[in-house]
Amino acid sequence: MHWATALIGLPWSVHGRGPDTFNCWEFVRTVQRNQYGRELPEIGNPEDLLAMGRIFRDHPERQRWPKALDPMEGDCVLLRQSRHPIHVGVWLDVDGGGVLHCSQGSGVIFQHPDALRLNGWAIEGHYRFIGDT
Repeated sequence: MHWATALIGLPWSVHGRGPDTFNCWEFVRTVQRNQYGRELPEIGNPEDLLAMGRIFRDHPERQRWPKALDPMEGDCVLLRQSRHPIHVGVWLDVDGGGVLHCSQGSGVIFQHPDALRLNGWAIEGHYRFIGDT
């Protein structure tokens, strides 16, 4: 059984501050810390999705996460529903590969790329941790 199975169904919360409630960024931070030993910074106000997307795009931490062409286990996956990326998850090499993410209305779910598209998400890019630059 994959470690992510225990996370499926945990609830979403805009503030993501409870012990088992998350917004998308706090979920990714938790997974990166607990499963991969990587510390990611907090990102501003999760209620302002466009501002959060800009902060994510421009944050200095992004230098340690360059865009990758082919996804690998543990990569961050930036998602969008329109022009602007507003959501993030973690790529897992499970059952052909997919994104583990926490979204409003669903909580923590694992979706293959085709299911993401059916739910209106487009993958903006996969970002791989390379460590200190």
